[in-house]
Amino acid sequence: MLFLLYLLIFISFNDLFAQLPIVSIYAENLGADPNTGIIGFIVGIYSFSNLLSNFFSGLLVDKNGPKKILIAGFLINGIILFLYTIIQTPEQLLWVRFLNGLSAGIITPAAFTYITLYNKSTHQHHGRTMAYAGAAVGLAAIGGPTYSGIVSARLGQPEVYMIISIFMLIGLVISLFIKPLQKEKADYGDSTASDARNVFALLKNKGLLIAFFGSVAFAASQGILAYMLPLKASALHIENHLTGILISTFGIVAILFFLLPTNRVYDRFHNEYVLPIGLIVVAASDLLLYTAQSLKMLFIGMVCYGIGFALIFPSMANLVSKHSARNIRGTAFGIFYGCISVGSFLGSSITGAFTLTPDEAFASVAAVLFIIATSIILLARKVTVRSHLK
Repeated sequence: MLFLLYLLIFISFNDLFAQLPIVSIYAENLGADPNTGIIGFIVGIYSFSNLLSNFFSGLLVDKNGPKKILIAGFLINGIILFLYTIIQTPEQLLWVRFLNGLSAGIITPAAFTYITLYNKSTHQHHGRTMAYAGAAVGLAAIGGPTYSGIVSARLGQPEVYMIISIFMLIGLVISLFIKPLQKEKADYGDSTASDARNVFALLKNKGLLIAFFGSVAFAASQGILAYMLPLKASALHIENHLTGILISTFGIVAILFFLLPTNRVYDRFHNEYVLPIGLIVVAASDLLLYTAQSLKMLFIGMVCYGIGFALIFPSMANLVSKHSARNIRGTAFGIFYGCISVGSFLGSSITGAFTLTPDEAFASVAAVLFIIATSIILLARKVTVRSHLK
């Protein structure tokens, strides 16, 4: 059962990662003028609409249960991804990307809500379960861009979207056959509190605030990394294909961390502290990238980044599960993934707005991450002390 849930997470994130290398090229092939800024808008509109649907998906999950939302999400997203194969203009691509962000945002909160509730009902090691889920995300981050780049070069961008659409239909079939959670009907839709009161209660929870602030900070650092690492490599006269290998390095390191006995760290230590330690490791990685003057140093920096990511992602997901009640778990994950979308947008947009160089960007984000990590540690002390008192 858990394997099927991991597979659903892989398929849902494959939508995002497989599009990364081809969206701007597809827009240009449809006639978008690079000098007007419309290509950047086409790329960014996905994250904006994804942010909106993450939150509302969480509310729907709490009212209807995650299985129904997974079925609806995979069906709608599969249909919308097919639309990429028949569009003819950049304006049509912009609207399809907007709808794609909305439909993709339905799936992720539902998938992670399902896996946390199933895990709790079977008394599995929760931290290790989230580590395996992180490995599924990492595999999508590595495999998606790889096959989409190959297929796009040989057949074209529409064919890539056709394959992603087929993946979504596979996700739909899997969702139809996964077992409903025990007492699902009793646990969903019976809360007397309003949606607004539930959201307010979640935003007041210090344990959840640690996860939310951590997700914004880390997603922003990822946005800056994706933006600035190719520019840093170019300034050091490193070939383009090696830049892709650099980006893959952190994903490979993270997957190894998730799958090896190192994944026990999430169950043995407080996630409230593992998360900020991960942020500090990422900050150290950014400092290495800032000072790097060779390909070897860039690789070392990306290995550190992978370790930091491995510490951060499952810790954040565990905190969301730990500090949210079962009947509002979906809303909590919706806010969590909304924070990730906000961070991704802020990281690249603020860096671009201030026209920072790669070195300035890496140094700045390292300083910000150190400050946020320190603040989270101070907040975590209050959370863990309170949990001990209980």
